Amino acid sequence: MATLDRIEALRRQHTTLDTQIDEEKHRPHPDDAVLAELKRQKLRIKDTIAELSRPS
Repeated sequence: MATLDRIEALRRQHTTLDTQIDEEKHRPHPDDAVLAELKRQKLRIKDTIAELSRPS
């Protein structure tokens, strides 16, 4: 997969995780463990995007 395609796919995943985090936060009783895991995943994706975006 080309780097730009990979970055775009990661950005979509990042947006999906953002939505999931928002939904979890607005539940009557948000699960802190679920929120923490979603945030970890989102940060991992952000770091990967940054790494792939760096000039060679």
